[in-house]
Amino acid sequence: MRRLPLALACAALAGGCALKTPPDAGQIRSQALPNTQVPGQWTGGPTAPGPVTNGWVTQFQDPQLERLIAEAVAYNPDLQIAAARVEAAEASARAAGAALYPTVNLAGHGGGKAGGDGSGVSGIGLFASWELDLWGRVRASRAAATATYEATALDAVYARESIAALVAKSWFMAREAAVQRAIAGDMIQSSQALVDLSRERVRVGKSDELEVSQAEASALSYRDVQLQAEIARLNALRAIEILAGRYPSGSVDPGVTLPALPGPVPAGLPSELLERRPDVRAAERRIAAAFYRTEQAKAARLPAISLTASVSSISSDIFLMKERDNPVWSVGATLLAPIFNAGALQAQVDARSAEQKAAIADYGRIGSRAFGEVEGALSQSFTLDSRADVLTRAVRANESALGFARTRYDVGSGDLRGVQNQQLALHAARATLARVQGERLIQRVNLHLALGGGFAP
Repeated sequence: MRRLPLALACAALAGGCALKTPPDAGQIRSQALPNTQVPGQWTGGPTAPGPVTNGWVTQFQDPQLERLIAEAVAYNPDLQIAAARVEAAEASARAAGAALYPTVNLAGHGGGKAGGDGSGVSGIGLFASWELDLWGRVRASRAAATATYEATALDAVYARESIAALVAKSWFMAREAAVQRAIAGDMIQSSQALVDLSRERVRVGKSDELEVSQAEASALSYRDVQLQAEIARLNALRAIEILAGRYPSGSVDPGVTLPALPGPVPAGLPSELLERRPDVRAAERRIAAAFYRTEQAKAARLPAISLTASVSSISSDIFLMKERDNPVWSVGATLLAPIFNAGALQAQVDARSAEQKAAIADYGRIGSRAFGEVEGALSQSFTLDSRADVLTRAVRANESALGFARTRYDVGSGDLRGVQNQQLALHAARATLARVQGERLIQRVNLHLALGGGFAP
């Protein structure tokens, strides 16, 4: 019988059940996206050939933007929370793995009559126990905790990418608003010139007060446009400062120009997206964690065997300890087999199985969203490129028309109102073009984030 614990330990090491492997990527996709037929190429718009690359921030050649993103990554509170969650998940994984090893505890007791202990017994003991993981319950617990840690780490990666994209989009919104404010200033000057001209026409008897009121109303509307642009600029700058952990004072200077749009973006293949995006990969690891928790619940229905060993030394000032070895050695084993628990253990298995189904469905939700984000960004980028080409030609046409209007005025075949009205039309075309150019930059950032390319080189 003294050899029984050793025999059980050898049997546990030699015949412990191997853990089942969670479903692979192909199995997950067939279950999570059964009605999704992934095409061979993206359909939302033309893309450059080649795999998705990292370092999209550097493509805009804007050092100030790069500094703001680096500052946000370092000081953003949400990212600090995400980093703390990663640390906690890593510690939980280590704690779950510790259960695979024996536990050793030291216990002591001392005292006497002077200490108020009437027994006068004192002693010290070393106690060890080890649960034999015959059915893989502890290993499944460790694997579930490890998968949860990996999912949390990938969530933190995606959070960093999202914060970088938010900073970039807010930066381009601020720069577009600054451009719009400058254009609105030009429109105010032109419309004010029309007001002055209308008043002069009233003075010489060629018009009436209606024309003056209409010109003044037009000038005030452009003043409102300028104020709205200023509000948009300050809101975007404050958003950047909050993301970077600064006080939202709106003191960052975005300048009054928009950067040029970088060249085409290599988008890879649709079939590669789910393996690249951090949020999709995190969802896959959550499926693995749910799978291992299900295996853990199944193993909990089976008997548990633990080995125990102890050595202790006991003495007493009052009672005579006779016929007793000192110190005392003990080695044994315990068996705990569930007999009746009103179906609680099976209910745990059912609950964990349902959680695994939910994790698979969540993977399908995130995967579908990822495909939709890429196709949407490609489609909008293609449309905005076409609009930018049309609006660029419209600006040139308005510039040409303004030149003709000035020529007609110079030779006396036209009046100044025609020149001013054509100038207002030019400013309006420039404002629309600037809006589309800013939206193109924002959609470019959306495309990089959707494709799963990292902002860092």
